Amino acid sequence: MRALLLCAGEGTRLRPLTFHMPKVLVPIGGRPLLSYWLENLSHAKIEKFLLNTHYLHEQIEAFVESSPYKERIELAYEGYLLSTGGAAVANESFFQNEPFMLVHADNLSFCDFGAFIDSHAARPKGCEITMMLFRTDTPQSCGIVELDQSGVVQAFHEKVQNPPSNLANGAVYICEPSVIEFMRSLGKEDVDFSLDVLPHYMGRINTFLNDVYHRDIGTPLSYAKAQEEIAGLRDILL
Repeated sequence: MRALLLCAGEGTRLRPLTFHMPKVLVPIGGRPLLSYWLENLSHAKIEKFLLNTHYLHEQIEAFVESSPYKERIELAYEGYLLSTGGAAVANESFFQNEPFMLVHADNLSFCDFGAFIDSHAARPKGCEITMMLFRTDTPQSCGIVELDQSGVVQAFHEKVQNPPSNLANGAVYICEPSVIEFMRSLGKEDVDFSLDVLPHYMGRINTFLNDVYHRDIGTPLSYAKAQEEIAGLRDILL
């Protein structure tokens, strides 16, 4: 399996830290955030990585040049942002018409990624996407899901005041090639995965619960929490 790690955004919510640094390179426990993704997914036997870039792309290029995973990484510079789904469509050939992982790399995540991949392989009939879930301590700021007895998404509650639970979308997905076909059929470059794609697949999204660790490094507060929590994760780091 191959993975697209989304690295192009400006990280505006994390300013001022991201004024001079891409969000995916902010240090967590003394290491760039992106390095955790490359290491963890390599252990799960992800064969190749595609990194889309835009904001401060030169820094990401320099990071890749010194990375031990350099030979397995391809870069796709975007002169203007294509959004989440748009980046996948623009680089369709990279996935070789096979299932692929789509990762918002501005999260910090640890789990059995091999089990995540296995969950997709064993997904209920008709599902074309597997979504990683996590239990959030701030459900009002997340996309909360409702599931049926098979763990298939039946409803979304996006940043509502009184969400029905704390079970949140982790913005890490495994998609079938047919999802690319659907995004291409929309006929636009800027395809937002959350707004344009997920609603179309309601009732056809399998889920996998990351019960180890997952945090969106989106704000100074969540970044500070991750810095505190990473010390307690040392025994599970690969």
